Amino acid sequence: MEERKMTHFDEKGNAVMVDVSQKAITVRTALAKGSIYVNQAVMDAVRSHTVKKGDVLAVAQIAGIMGAKQTSSLIPMCHNLLIQKCSVEFEISEQEKKITAFCRVKTEGKTGAEMEALTGVQTALLTIYDMCKAIDKRMRISDVHLVEKTGGKSGIFRWEEN
Repeated sequence: MEERKMTHFDEKGNAVMVDVSQKAITVRTALAKGSIYVNQAVMDAVRSHTVKKGDVLAVAQIAGIMGAKQTSSLIPMCHNLLIQKCSVEFEISEQEKKITAFCRVKTEGKTGAEMEALTGVQTALLTIYDMCKAIDKRMRISDVHLVEKTGGKSGIFRWEEN
């Protein structure tokens, strides 16, 4: 079995940030998604814009973008990226009582944007929870994952359902 060198530790076992100085600058994109499952009262309040804290999806959209921008402050050893574009969008499924968040991040750099997209999704979903918890605390965040990434040495990745 091939031994893999751990990239975030030095030879003494100390945590280190990976040196990306020799990597090529490429356009990199990442798309992540995740869902929050809610009850009918939350769904109705979100759709009718009657949540007392404000327009839930508008606030969650801004929070998701802000979260993506703060990723390197939250995740140890994550490089600080100059994000060139970030968007957060939502799909609502009344039948499944589910709100799905999508976060797309684009940058030109030496390291990918996957963590930023994932953090953006989580922040958006947590904001929905925070704004609606007075209605119901039993909401469930689920299925957060990377859908697609492009750029860099490893090229294109696309999530495929099994």
